Amino acid sequence: MIHYLLGILLFVIGLYGVLVKRNLFKIIIGLIIMEYATFLLFALVGFREHGTAPIQPGVAGKVFVDPLPQALVLTAIVIGLGTTALIAGLAVRIYEKYGTLDIRKIKKLKG
Repeated sequence: MIHYLLGILLFVIGLYGVLVKRNLFKIIIGLIIMEYATFLLFALVGFREHGTAPIQPGVAGKVFVDPLPQALVLTAIVIGLGTTALIAGLAVRIYEKYGTLDIRKIKKLKG
């Protein structure tokens, strides 16, 4: 149960970074923290106490962990890495164009 609470706490820390910070890179870091907290919570769904890896054929009566959430999280990590690279690239281009990363100043600029 404590693992779930820590995952939710990690998500709330990332949400704080997204909602309160005004620097684009700090917002991106907050999004990354939220993303990995979600991955942690998804991986915890498949966790079983004293479970073993489900790669042992012919073993009856043993408790196995669920491999599906782990596989989905692995796929989501790869997709998240691509989107994070895209967001960071856009932030760099915004900095090159406007000379600032403060979203309050970027909103005021037109063009």
